[in-house]
Amino acid sequence: MILNRLFRSQELPERRLYAAIVAAARHADLYRDMGVADTVEGRFEMVALHLFLVLNRLKDAGVDDLRQSLTDEFFDDMDGSLRELGVSDVLVGKKVRKLAESYYGRVMAYDKALADPQLLEEVVGRNIFPDGTAAGRSAALSRYVVKAVQVLATVPVDKILQSELKFK
Repeated sequence: MILNRLFRSQELPERRLYAAIVAAARHADLYRDMGVADTVEGRFEMVALHLFLVLNRLKDAGVDDLRQSLTDEFFDDMDGSLRELGVSDVLVGKKVRKLAESYYGRVMAYDKALADPQLLEEVVGRNIFPDGTAAGRSAALSRYVVKAVQVLATVPVDKILQSELKFK
């Protein structure tokens, strides 16, 4: 009985969709061709960006519960990742709160910047290439974001709910 619940919980739609978001965020092109650092920080940025893109697409789709569940999955994943990295139980909550602040700040910045390509490039540069090496790379990644918004807009919501995502 317990095993059935464990396996069934793995099949939740938000888990499948979150796994698809993470898979897209880990695509080699982002790191190899666009220069995103293949580090814990770089991976966080890509997951946060792709999660934002999907949540943005689902914004007016009448699936607010799913959007919240996806966000919860993200923070559960961050919690688990921190624990795997050896962060003590005492510090995990504080670090997750800091990640939440970072994430929500990015969401607000990306949301505002989608309407302004120059601002989007600045936001991408500041968040994803904080080491000051954004020149050229932030432009390419900004174009990727704009294209992803356009492509996701063509994917029917029911397909997204089945974890069928397209970003380019």
